Amino acid sequence: MAMSMRGLPRVEWGIVLAVSLIALVFVPLLPGLVWALGPSLAAQVWQTLLADPQFPHALQATLVSSLLGTLMAGLMAAVLASRLYPSPSWRRLQQRLPLLLSVPHAAFAVGLFFLIAPSGWLARATGYFLSWASPPDWVTVQDPYGLSLALALAFKESWFLLWVLAAVLGEQALKRQMAVARSLGYSAAQTWRLILWPQLLPRLGWPMAAALAYSLSVVDMAVILGPGTPPTLAVLTWQWLSDPDARVQAQGAAASLVLLGLFLMCAALAYAGWRTLMQRRAYPAGRRVPAGRRPWPWHLPLLAVGYATLGMLVVWSLAQSWFFPALWPAVMTWDNWRSADWAPLWTTLWLALAASLLCLPLVLIWLEWGPKRLNALLYMPLVLPALPLVAAQYAALLHLRLDATPLALVWSHLLWVLPYMLLTLVGAYRAFDARLVTSARALGCSQLQACLRVKWPLLLRPVLAAWAVGFAVSVAQYLPTLFAGGGRFATVTTEAVALSAGGSRQVLAVQALLQVLLPLAAFALAFGWLRLRSRHRQGLR
Repeated sequence: MAMSMRGLPRVEWGIVLAVSLIALVFVPLLPGLVWALGPSLAAQVWQTLLADPQFPHALQATLVSSLLGTLMAGLMAAVLASRLYPSPSWRRLQQRLPLLLSVPHAAFAVGLFFLIAPSGWLARATGYFLSWASPPDWVTVQDPYGLSLALALAFKESWFLLWVLAAVLGEQALKRQMAVARSLGYSAAQTWRLILWPQLLPRLGWPMAAALAYSLSVVDMAVILGPGTPPTLAVLTWQWLSDPDARVQAQGAAASLVLLGLFLMCAALAYAGWRTLMQRRAYPAGRRVPAGRRPWPWHLPLLAVGYATLGMLVVWSLAQSWFFPALWPAVMTWDNWRSADWAPLWTTLWLALAASLLCLPLVLIWLEWGPKRLNALLYMPLVLPALPLVAAQYAALLHLRLDATPLALVWSHLLWVLPYMLLTLVGAYRAFDARLVTSARALGCSQLQACLRVKWPLLLRPVLAAWAVGFAVSVAQYLPTLFAGGGRFATVTTEAVALSAGGSRQVLAVQALLQVLLPLAAFALAFGWLRLRSRHRQGLR
Protein backbone atom coordinates (compact mmCIF):
# COMPACT_ATOMS: atom_id res chain seq x y z
CA MET A 1 0.00 0.00 0.00
CA ALA A 2 2.85 2.37 0.85
CA MET A 3 4.51 1.76 -2.49
CA SER A 4 1.27 2.44 -4.35
CA MET A 5 0.71 5.63 -2.37
CA ARG A 6 4.24 6.80 -3.12
CA GLY A 7 3.68 6.10 -6.81
CA LEU A 8 0.35 7.89 -6.98
CA PRO A 9 1.64 11.51 -6.99
CA ARG A 10 4.00 10.70 -9.86
CA VAL A 11 1.13 9.40 -11.96
CA GLU A 12 -0.92 12.50 -11.14
CA TRP A 13 1.95 14.81 -12.02
CA GLY A 14 2.39 12.95 -15.28
CA ILE A 15 -1.26 13.56 -16.15
CA VAL A 16 -0.95 17.23 -15.21
CA LEU A 17 2.16 17.60 -17.37
CA ALA A 18 0.57 15.84 -20.37
CA VAL A 19 -2.65 17.87 -20.20
CA SER A 20 -0.77 21.15 -19.66
CA LEU A 21 1.49 20.66 -22.66
CA ILE A 22 -1.42 19.74 -24.94
CA ALA A 23 -3.40 22.70 -23.59
CA LEU A 24 -0.72 25.08 -24.88
CA VAL A 25 -1.62 23.95 -28.40
CA PHE A 26 -5.41 23.70 -28.14
CA VAL A 27 -6.68 26.05 -25.44
CA PRO A 28 -5.94 29.37 -27.26
CA LEU A 29 -8.32 28.18 -29.97
CA LEU A 30 -11.34 28.53 -27.68
CA PRO A 31 -11.23 32.33 -27.28
CA GLY A 32 -9.93 32.53 -30.85
CA LEU A 33 -13.12 30.91 -32.12
CA VAL A 34 -15.19 33.47 -30.23
CA TRP A 35 -13.14 36.40 -31.54
CA ALA A 36 -13.03 35.12 -35.11
CA LEU A 37 -16.57 33.79 -35.54
CA GLY A 38 -18.44 36.10 -33.14
CA PRO A 39 -18.94 38.93 -35.67
CA SER A 40 -20.50 36.49 -38.14
CA LEU A 41 -23.50 35.86 -35.89
CA ALA A 42 -25.16 39.13 -36.90
CA ALA A 43 -28.16 38.72 -39.21
CA GLN A 44 -26.92 41.42 -41.59
CA VAL A 45 -23.72 39.48 -42.21
CA TRP A 46 -25.67 36.41 -43.32
CA GLN A 47 -27.93 38.51 -45.52
CA THR A 48 -24.86 39.95 -47.24
CA LEU A 49 -23.35 36.48 -47.65
CA LEU A 50 -26.48 34.94 -49.15
CA ALA A 51 -26.95 37.94 -51.47
CA ASP A 52 -23.39 37.72 -52.80
CA PRO A 53 -23.58 36.70 -56.50
CA GLN A 54 -20.54 34.42 -56.15
CA PHE A 55 -21.90 32.43 -53.21
CA PRO A 56 -24.34 30.02 -55.00
CA HIS A 57 -21.80 29.05 -57.68
CA ALA A 58 -19.00 28.70 -55.11
CA LEU A 59 -21.22 26.52 -52.92
CA GLN A 60 -22.14 24.36 -55.92
CA ALA A 61 -18.51 23.90 -56.97
CA THR A 62 -17.53 23.04 -53.39
CA LEU A 63 -20.25 20.42 -52.98
CA VAL A 64 -19.51 18.77 -56.33
CA SER A 65 -15.72 18.71 -55.96
CA SER A 66 -15.62 17.66 -52.30
CA LEU A 67 -18.38 15.04 -52.35
CA LEU A 68 -17.35 13.60 -55.71
CA GLY A 69 -13.68 13.57 -54.75
CA THR A 70 -14.32 11.88 -51.38
CA LEU A 71 -16.72 9.30 -52.82
CA MET A 72 -14.35 8.47 -55.68
CA ALA A 73 -11.45 8.16 -53.24
CA GLY A 74 -13.41 5.76 -51.04
CA LEU A 75 -14.60 3.76 -54.05
CA MET A 76 -11.09 3.48 -55.53
CA ALA A 77 -9.63 2.34 -52.21
CA ALA A 78 -12.45 -0.16 -51.69
CA VAL A 79 -12.15 -1.65 -55.19
CA LEU A 80 -8.37 -1.98 -54.93
CA ALA A 81 -8.53 -3.62 -51.50
CA SER A 82 -11.31 -6.01 -52.57
CA ARG A 83 -9.55 -7.00 -55.77
CA LEU A 84 -5.96 -7.25 -54.56
CA TYR A 85 -5.94 -8.34 -50.90
CA PRO A 86 -4.15 -10.61 -49.98
CA SER A 87 -2.33 -11.15 -53.28
CA PRO A 88 1.33 -10.21 -53.99
CA SER A 89 0.00 -7.16 -55.86
CA TRP A 90 -1.43 -5.87 -52.58
CA ARG A 91 1.96 -6.19 -50.90
CA ARG A 92 3.64 -4.37 -53.79
CA LEU A 93 1.06 -1.59 -53.53
CA GLN A 94 1.78 -1.29 -49.80
CA GLN A 95 5.48 -0.88 -50.52
CA ARG A 96 4.83 1.99 -52.93
CA LEU A 97 2.28 3.85 -50.83
CA PRO A 98 4.84 5.72 -48.65
CA LEU A 99 6.32 7.42 -51.73
CA LEU A 100 2.89 8.55 -52.94
CA LEU A 101 1.82 9.66 -49.45
CA SER A 102 4.95 11.78 -49.05
CA VAL A 103 3.93 13.93 -52.04
CA PRO A 104 2.21 17.05 -50.61
CA HIS A 105 -1.21 17.99 -51.95
CA ALA A 106 -0.01 21.20 -53.61
CA ALA A 107 2.88 19.44 -55.37
CA PHE A 108 0.54 16.71 -56.62
CA ALA A 109 -1.87 19.37 -57.88
CA VAL A 110 0.93 21.09 -59.78
CA GLY A 111 2.02 17.81 -61.38
CA LEU A 112 -1.56 16.95 -62.31
CA PHE A 113 -1.97 20.45 -63.75
CA PHE A 114 1.03 19.78 -66.02
CA LEU A 115 -0.77 16.64 -67.18
CA ILE A 116 -4.32 17.93 -67.83
CA ALA A 117 -3.81 21.65 -68.52
CA PRO A 118 -4.72 23.03 -71.98
CA SER A 119 -1.07 22.63 -72.97
CA GLY A 120 -0.44 19.69 -70.66
CA TRP A 121 1.19 16.44 -71.63
CA LEU A 122 -2.08 14.58 -72.30
CA ALA A 123 -3.16 17.28 -74.76
CA ARG A 124 0.34 17.22 -76.27
CA ALA A 125 0.20 13.45 -76.72
CA THR A 126 -3.21 13.68 -78.42
CA GLY A 127 -2.17 16.66 -80.53
CA TYR A 128 1.10 15.03 -81.57
CA PHE A 129 -0.65 12.06 -83.17
CA LEU A 130 -3.52 14.14 -84.60
CA SER A 131 -1.24 16.91 -85.91
CA TRP A 132 -2.72 19.69 -83.78
CA ALA A 133 -0.96 23.03 -84.02
CA SER A 134 -2.70 24.44 -80.92
CA PRO A 135 -4.85 23.03 -78.11
CA PRO A 136 -8.40 22.26 -79.32
CA ASP A 137 -11.42 24.07 -77.94
CA TRP A 138 -12.58 21.17 -75.82
CA VAL A 139 -9.39 21.29 -73.79
CA THR A 140 -9.85 24.93 -72.86
CA VAL A 141 -13.46 24.59 -71.67
CA GLN A 142 -13.98 26.09 -68.20
CA ASP A 143 -14.46 23.79 -65.23
CA PRO A 144 -17.23 25.47 -63.20
CA TYR A 145 -17.98 22.39 -61.11
CA GLY A 146 -14.38 21.74 -60.04
CA LEU A 147 -14.14 18.34 -61.71
CA SER A 148 -10.35 18.66 -62.05
CA LEU A 149 -10.14 19.36 -58.33
CA ALA A 150 -12.40 16.37 -57.61
CA LEU A 151 -10.12 14.13 -59.68
CA ALA A 152 -7.03 15.33 -57.84
CA LEU A 153 -8.69 14.86 -54.45
CA ALA A 154 -9.87 11.38 -55.43
CA PHE A 155 -6.37 10.18 -56.27
CA LYS A 156 -4.64 11.86 -53.34
CA GLU A 157 -7.14 10.81 -50.68
CA SER A 158 -7.40 7.26 -52.06
CA TRP A 159 -3.72 6.75 -51.15
CA PHE A 160 -4.48 7.87 -47.59
CA LEU A 161 -7.48 5.53 -47.33
CA LEU A 162 -5.45 2.64 -48.73
CA TRP A 163 -2.81 3.29 -46.08
CA VAL A 164 -5.52 3.09 -43.39
CA LEU A 165 -6.94 -0.09 -44.94
CA ALA A 166 -3.49 -1.67 -45.06
CA ALA A 167 -3.07 -1.05 -41.33
CA VAL A 168 -6.49 -2.49 -40.48
CA LEU A 169 -6.18 -5.49 -42.80
CA GLY A 170 -2.89 -6.40 -41.14
CA GLU A 171 -4.76 -7.56 -38.04
CA GLN A 172 -4.71 -11.29 -37.47
CA ALA A 173 -8.44 -11.56 -36.69
CA LEU A 174 -9.46 -10.36 -40.15
CA LYS A 175 -6.97 -12.70 -41.82
CA ARG A 176 -8.38 -15.68 -39.93
CA GLN A 177 -11.97 -14.71 -40.74
CA MET A 178 -11.16 -14.46 -44.43
CA ALA A 179 -9.38 -17.82 -44.38
CA VAL A 180 -12.34 -19.48 -42.65
CA ALA A 181 -14.84 -17.97 -45.12
CA ARG A 182 -12.80 -19.08 -48.12
CA SER A 183 -12.43 -22.58 -46.68
CA LEU A 184 -16.25 -22.77 -46.41
CA GLY A 185 -16.59 -22.16 -50.14
CA TYR A 186 -17.35 -18.44 -50.24
CA SER A 187 -15.69 -16.44 -53.00
CA ALA A 188 -13.45 -13.48 -52.27
CA ALA A 189 -16.21 -11.05 -53.32
CA GLN A 190 -18.71 -12.73 -50.98
CA THR A 191 -16.20 -12.72 -48.13
CA TRP A 192 -15.65 -9.00 -48.52
CA ARG A 193 -19.35 -8.18 -48.86
CA LEU A 194 -20.66 -10.39 -46.06
CA ILE A 195 -17.84 -10.44 -43.51
CA LEU A 196 -15.05 -7.89 -44.00
CA TRP A 197 -16.79 -4.70 -45.15
CA PRO A 198 -19.37 -4.67 -42.31
CA GLN A 199 -16.40 -4.62 -39.92
CA LEU A 200 -14.13 -2.30 -41.92
CA LEU A 201 -16.55 0.47 -42.88
CA PRO A 202 -17.20 1.69 -39.30
CA ARG A 203 -13.43 1.89 -38.76
CA LEU A 204 -13.10 3.93 -41.96
CA GLY A 205 -15.57 6.51 -40.66
CA TRP A 206 -12.98 8.85 -39.15
CA PRO A 207 -10.57 8.63 -42.13
CA MET A 208 -13.44 9.33 -44.53
CA ALA A 209 -14.52 12.26 -42.37
CA ALA A 210 -10.96 13.60 -42.47
CA ALA A 211 -10.90 13.30 -46.27
CA LEU A 212 -14.26 15.10 -46.57
CA ALA A 213 -13.20 17.88 -44.17
CA TYR A 214 -10.01 18.47 -46.14
CA SER A 215 -11.88 18.45 -49.46
CA LEU A 216 -14.39 21.04 -48.22
CA SER A 217 -11.76 23.52 -47.01
CA VAL A 218 -8.83 22.89 -49.38
CA VAL A 219 -7.39 26.12 -50.76
CA ASP A 220 -3.98 25.38 -52.28
CA MET A 221 -5.23 22.65 -54.64
CA ALA A 222 -8.29 24.71 -55.57
CA VAL A 223 -6.11 27.71 -56.44
CA ILE A 224 -3.91 25.53 -58.67
CA LEU A 225 -6.59 23.43 -60.39
CA GLY A 226 -9.60 25.76 -60.27
CA PRO A 227 -12.37 26.58 -60.75
CA GLY A 228 -11.36 30.19 -61.16
CA THR A 229 -14.32 32.60 -61.37
CA PRO A 230 -16.12 32.04 -59.14
CA PRO A 231 -13.77 29.84 -57.08
CA THR A 232 -14.76 27.24 -54.54
CA LEU A 233 -16.30 28.41 -51.28
CA ALA A 234 -13.06 27.66 -49.41
CA VAL A 235 -11.04 29.96 -51.70
CA LEU A 236 -13.74 32.62 -51.48
CA THR A 237 -13.73 32.36 -47.68
CA TRP A 238 -9.95 32.67 -47.61
CA GLN A 239 -10.13 35.81 -49.77
CA TRP A 240 -12.78 37.36 -47.52
CA LEU A 241 -10.90 36.53 -44.32
CA SER A 242 -7.75 38.13 -45.78
CA ASP A 243 -9.58 41.38 -46.60
CA PRO A 244 -8.69 44.40 -44.41
CA ASP A 245 -12.37 45.44 -44.18
CA ALA A 246 -13.92 44.12 -40.95
CA ARG A 247 -17.30 43.66 -42.64
CA VAL A 248 -15.80 41.46 -45.34
CA GLN A 249 -13.92 39.50 -42.68
CA ALA A 250 -17.21 38.87 -40.88
CA GLN A 251 -18.65 37.60 -44.16
CA GLY A 252 -15.67 35.25 -44.47
CA ALA A 253 -16.25 34.02 -40.91
CA ALA A 254 -19.88 33.29 -41.80
CA ALA A 255 -18.74 31.39 -44.90
CA SER A 256 -16.37 29.31 -42.75
CA LEU A 257 -19.36 28.42 -40.57
CA VAL A 258 -21.17 27.34 -43.73
CA LEU A 259 -18.27 24.97 -44.49
CA LEU A 260 -18.47 23.58 -40.97
CA GLY A 261 -22.23 23.16 -41.32
CA LEU A 262 -21.82 21.35 -44.65
CA PHE A 263 -19.36 18.94 -43.06
CA LEU A 264 -21.62 18.19 -40.10
CA MET A 265 -24.63 17.72 -42.38
CA CYS A 266 -22.77 15.33 -44.72
CA ALA A 267 -21.36 13.38 -41.76
CA ALA A 268 -24.82 13.06 -40.17
CA LEU A 269 -26.37 11.88 -43.46
CA ALA A 270 -23.60 9.34 -43.99
CA TYR A 271 -24.01 7.99 -40.46
CA ALA A 272 -27.79 7.77 -40.79
CA GLY A 273 -27.45 6.02 -44.14
CA TRP A 274 -25.01 3.51 -42.69
CA ARG A 275 -27.29 2.74 -39.73
CA THR A 276 -30.27 2.26 -42.05
CA LEU A 277 -28.29 -0.01 -44.35
CA MET A 278 -27.11 -2.19 -41.46
CA GLN A 279 -30.64 -2.49 -40.04
CA ARG A 280 -32.08 -3.57 -43.38
CA ARG A 281 -29.21 -5.85 -44.34
CA ALA A 282 -30.49 -9.34 -44.98
CA TYR A 283 -28.96 -12.33 -43.21
CA PRO A 284 -26.63 -14.30 -45.54
CA ALA A 285 -28.53 -17.04 -47.35
CA GLY A 286 -25.52 -19.37 -47.47
CA ARG A 287 -25.29 -19.55 -51.25
CA ARG A 288 -21.76 -19.94 -52.57
CA VAL A 289 -20.53 -18.16 -55.70
CA PRO A 290 -17.63 -19.58 -57.69
CA ALA A 291 -14.40 -17.65 -57.47
CA GLY A 292 -13.74 -15.26 -60.32
CA ARG A 293 -10.78 -15.04 -62.60
CA ARG A 294 -7.35 -13.89 -61.51
CA PRO A 295 -7.66 -10.18 -60.61
CA TRP A 296 -6.42 -7.62 -63.07
CA PRO A 297 -3.65 -5.36 -61.62
CA TRP A 298 -6.03 -2.56 -60.66
CA HIS A 299 -3.32 -0.72 -58.78
CA LEU A 300 -1.30 0.09 -61.90
CA PRO A 301 -3.42 3.09 -63.04
CA LEU A 302 -3.31 4.52 -59.52
CA LEU A 303 0.47 4.22 -59.37
CA ALA A 304 0.82 5.47 -62.95
CA VAL A 305 -0.96 8.75 -62.12
CA GLY A 306 1.26 9.31 -59.10
CA TYR A 307 4.47 8.60 -61.00
CA ALA A 308 3.31 10.65 -63.99
CA THR A 309 2.75 13.74 -61.83
CA LEU A 310 6.22 13.38 -60.34
CA GLY A 311 7.67 12.84 -63.81
CA MET A 312 6.05 16.02 -65.09
CA LEU A 313 7.58 18.00 -62.23
CA VAL A 314 11.04 16.62 -62.98
CA VAL A 315 10.82 17.27 -66.73
CA TRP A 316 9.47 20.81 -66.35
CA SER A 317 12.14 21.66 -63.78
CA LEU A 318 14.83 20.72 -66.35
CA ALA A 319 13.14 22.15 -69.46
CA GLN A 320 14.51 25.30 -71.03
CA SER A 321 11.65 25.63 -73.53
CA TRP A 322 8.76 23.30 -74.26
CA PHE A 323 6.27 24.42 -76.90
CA PHE A 324 3.01 22.77 -77.86
CA PRO A 325 2.59 20.09 -79.27
CA ALA A 326 6.13 18.74 -78.66
CA LEU A 327 6.13 15.63 -76.46
CA TRP A 328 9.57 16.42 -75.02
CA PRO A 329 11.43 19.67 -74.30
CA ALA A 330 13.84 20.85 -76.96
CA VAL A 331 16.61 21.52 -74.43
CA MET A 332 17.18 20.12 -70.93
CA THR A 333 19.29 22.19 -68.55
CA TRP A 334 20.11 22.66 -64.85
CA ASP A 335 19.81 26.44 -65.14
CA ASN A 336 16.37 26.43 -63.50
CA TRP A 337 17.86 24.83 -60.40
CA ARG A 338 20.94 27.07 -60.36
CA SER A 339 18.81 30.22 -60.46
CA ALA A 340 16.17 28.95 -58.00
CA ASP A 341 15.23 30.96 -54.93
CA TRP A 342 16.37 28.83 -51.97
CA ALA A 343 15.04 31.09 -49.22
CA PRO A 344 11.60 29.32 -49.08
CA LEU A 345 13.40 25.99 -48.73
CA TRP A 346 15.34 27.08 -45.64
CA THR A 347 12.21 28.62 -44.10
CA THR A 348 10.29 25.38 -44.69
CA LEU A 349 13.16 23.32 -43.29
CA TRP A 350 13.52 25.10 -39.94
CA LEU A 351 9.77 25.43 -39.55
CA ALA A 352 9.12 21.72 -40.17
CA LEU A 353 12.00 20.71 -37.91
CA ALA A 354 10.77 22.95 -35.10
CA ALA A 355 7.17 21.78 -35.35
CA SER A 356 7.94 18.05 -35.60
CA LEU A 357 10.64 18.06 -32.89
CA LEU A 358 8.38 19.96 -30.51
CA CYS A 359 5.47 17.61 -31.13
CA LEU A 360 7.45 14.39 -30.69
CA PRO A 361 7.94 14.67 -26.87
CA LEU A 362 4.39 16.02 -26.52
CA VAL A 363 2.99 12.93 -28.25
CA LEU A 364 5.16 10.52 -26.23
CA ILE A 365 4.22 12.18 -22.93
CA TRP A 366 0.54 12.19 -23.86
CA LEU A 367 0.54 8.52 -24.88
CA GLU A 368 2.29 7.53 -21.66
CA TRP A 369 0.49 9.69 -19.10
CA GLY A 370 -2.39 11.48 -20.86
CA PRO A 371 -6.06 10.46 -20.39
CA LYS A 372 -6.80 8.07 -23.24
CA ARG A 373 -10.48 9.03 -23.32
CA LEU A 374 -9.49 12.48 -24.63
CA ASN A 375 -7.67 11.15 -27.71
CA ALA A 376 -10.73 11.82 -29.87
CA LEU A 377 -10.55 15.53 -29.02
CA LEU A 378 -6.98 15.71 -30.28
CA TYR A 379 -8.11 14.31 -33.63
CA MET A 380 -10.63 17.13 -34.14
CA PRO A 381 -8.30 19.24 -36.37
CA LEU A 382 -8.16 16.30 -38.78
CA VAL A 383 -11.92 15.85 -39.11
CA LEU A 384 -13.05 19.49 -39.12
CA PRO A 385 -12.69 22.02 -41.98
CA ALA A 386 -9.44 23.92 -41.55
CA LEU A 387 -10.67 27.44 -42.29
CA PRO A 388 -12.60 28.04 -39.01
CA LEU A 389 -9.61 26.72 -37.04
CA VAL A 390 -7.13 28.88 -38.96
CA ALA A 391 -9.32 31.93 -38.42
CA ALA A 392 -9.44 31.16 -34.69
CA GLN A 393 -5.66 30.80 -34.58
CA TYR A 394 -5.17 34.12 -36.33
CA ALA A 395 -7.64 35.91 -34.04
CA ALA A 396 -5.87 34.55 -30.95
CA LEU A 397 -2.47 35.62 -32.29
CA LEU A 398 -3.78 39.12 -33.06
CA HIS A 399 -5.06 39.56 -29.53
CA LEU A 400 -1.77 38.28 -28.11
CA ARG A 401 0.17 40.49 -30.56
CA LEU A 402 2.19 37.51 -31.75
CA ASP A 403 1.08 37.42 -35.40
CA ALA A 404 3.77 37.40 -38.11
CA THR A 405 6.39 36.05 -35.69
CA PRO A 406 8.37 32.78 -35.87
CA LEU A 407 6.77 31.64 -32.60
CA ALA A 408 3.28 32.16 -34.03
CA LEU A 409 4.19 30.31 -37.19
CA VAL A 410 5.49 27.26 -35.33
CA TRP A 411 2.49 27.21 -32.98
CA SER A 412 0.06 27.40 -35.89
CA HIS A 413 1.59 24.24 -37.40
CA LEU A 414 1.42 22.27 -34.14
CA LEU A 415 -2.38 22.04 -34.35
CA TRP A 416 -2.12 19.73 -37.39
CA VAL A 417 1.28 18.13 -36.88
CA LEU A 418 0.44 16.80 -33.41
CA PRO A 419 -2.76 14.87 -34.35
CA TYR A 420 -1.08 13.24 -37.35
CA MET A 421 1.90 12.16 -35.25
CA LEU A 422 -0.43 10.85 -32.56
CA LEU A 423 -2.45 8.92 -35.13
CA THR A 424 0.74 7.38 -36.56
CA LEU A 425 2.16 6.30 -33.20
CA VAL A 426 -0.91 5.32 -31.17
CA GLY A 427 -1.31 1.85 -32.72
CA ALA A 428 2.26 0.77 -32.03
CA TYR A 429 2.08 2.23 -28.54
CA ARG A 430 -1.02 0.24 -27.67
CA ALA A 431 0.49 -2.96 -29.10
CA PHE A 432 3.64 -2.66 -26.97
CA ASP A 433 4.17 -5.53 -24.52
CA ALA A 434 3.51 -3.96 -21.10
CA ARG A 435 5.36 -6.80 -19.35
CA LEU A 436 8.67 -5.26 -20.40
CA VAL A 437 7.89 -2.04 -18.52
CA THR A 438 6.62 -4.04 -15.55
CA SER A 439 9.93 -5.90 -15.42
CA ALA A 440 11.87 -2.63 -15.55
CA ARG A 441 9.74 -1.19 -12.72
CA ALA A 442 10.33 -4.35 -10.67
CA LEU A 443 14.09 -3.85 -11.06
CA GLY A 444 13.85 -0.38 -9.51
CA CYS A 445 13.29 1.92 -12.48
CA SER A 446 10.78 4.72 -12.30
CA GLN A 447 8.17 4.99 -15.02
CA LEU A 448 10.18 7.70 -16.78
CA GLN A 449 13.38 5.64 -16.57
CA ALA A 450 11.53 2.59 -17.91
CA CYS A 451 10.33 4.66 -20.87
CA LEU A 452 13.75 6.18 -21.58
CA ARG A 453 15.69 2.91 -21.26
CA VAL A 454 13.22 0.25 -22.42
CA LYS A 455 9.96 1.34 -23.99
CA TRP A 456 10.88 4.24 -26.24
CA PRO A 457 14.09 2.61 -27.59
CA LEU A 458 12.06 -0.47 -28.54
CA LEU A 459 9.51 1.80 -30.24
CA LEU A 460 12.21 3.54 -32.27
CA ARG A 461 10.78 2.52 -35.64
CA PRO A 462 7.23 3.92 -35.10
CA VAL A 463 8.66 6.95 -33.27
CA LEU A 464 10.87 7.84 -36.24
CA ALA A 465 7.98 7.18 -38.62
CA ALA A 466 5.78 9.53 -36.58
CA TRP A 467 8.46 12.22 -36.69
CA ALA A 468 8.80 11.89 -40.48
CA VAL A 469 5.01 12.11 -40.88
CA GLY A 470 4.92 15.22 -38.71
CA PHE A 471 7.72 16.80 -40.74
CA ALA A 472 5.84 16.09 -43.99
CA VAL A 473 2.58 17.51 -42.58
CA SER A 474 4.35 20.74 -41.60
CA VAL A 475 5.88 21.08 -45.07
CA ALA A 476 2.43 20.81 -46.66
CA GLN A 477 0.71 23.46 -44.49
CA TYR A 478 -0.56 26.39 -46.55
CA LEU A 479 -3.33 28.25 -44.71
CA PRO A 480 -1.63 28.36 -41.27
CA THR A 481 1.54 29.69 -42.89
CA LEU A 482 -0.33 32.48 -44.68
CA PHE A 483 -2.45 33.59 -41.73
CA ALA A 484 -0.10 33.15 -38.77
CA GLY A 485 2.92 34.30 -40.76
CA GLY A 486 1.15 37.42 -42.00
CA GLY A 487 2.61 36.87 -45.47
CA ARG A 488 6.15 37.48 -44.19
CA PHE A 489 7.31 33.86 -44.32
CA ALA A 490 7.56 32.23 -47.74
CA THR A 491 7.72 28.42 -47.80
CA VAL A 492 7.97 26.08 -50.76
CA THR A 493 4.22 25.46 -50.45
CA THR A 494 3.20 29.11 -50.49
CA GLU A 495 5.64 29.79 -53.33
CA ALA A 496 4.27 26.94 -55.43
CA VAL A 497 0.68 28.13 -54.99
CA ALA A 498 1.65 31.74 -55.75
CA LEU A 499 3.54 30.75 -58.90
CA SER A 500 0.64 28.61 -60.13
CA ALA A 501 -1.42 31.79 -60.55
CA GLY A 502 0.81 33.04 -63.35
CA GLY A 503 4.52 32.39 -63.12
CA SER A 504 7.17 30.45 -64.98
CA ARG A 505 6.31 26.77 -65.20
CA GLN A 506 9.97 25.89 -64.79
CA VAL A 507 10.25 27.85 -61.53
CA LEU A 508 6.92 26.41 -60.38
CA ALA A 509 8.17 22.87 -61.04
CA VAL A 510 11.36 23.52 -59.04
CA GLN A 511 9.45 24.78 -56.00
CA ALA A 512 6.95 21.90 -56.22
CA LEU A 513 9.78 19.38 -56.43
CA LEU A 514 11.46 20.93 -53.41
CA GLN A 515 8.16 20.44 -51.62
CA VAL A 516 8.35 16.73 -52.50
CA LEU A 517 12.03 16.27 -51.73
CA LEU A 518 11.84 17.61 -48.17
CA PRO A 519 9.43 14.90 -46.89
CA LEU A 520 11.35 12.25 -48.82
CA ALA A 521 14.55 13.42 -47.14
CA ALA A 522 12.85 13.19 -43.74
CA PHE A 523 11.70 9.62 -44.37
CA ALA A 524 15.14 8.69 -45.71
CA LEU A 525 16.80 10.21 -42.63
CA ALA A 526 14.44 8.34 -40.30
CA PHE A 527 15.06 5.05 -42.12
CA GLY A 528 18.84 5.62 -42.19
CA TRP A 529 18.97 6.46 -38.47
CA LEU A 530 16.94 3.33 -37.72
CA ARG A 531 19.31 1.17 -39.76
CA LEU A 532 22.30 2.71 -37.99
CA ARG A 533 20.89 2.18 -34.49
CA SER A 534 19.62 -1.35 -35.17
CA ARG A 535 22.69 -2.84 -36.85
CA HIS A 536 23.45 -4.95 -33.78
CA ARG A 537 19.91 -4.99 -32.34
CA GLN A 538 17.75 -7.49 -34.19
CA GLY A 539 14.68 -6.66 -32.09
CA LEU A 540 14.65 -3.02 -33.24
CA ARG A 541 14.51 -3.84 -36.94
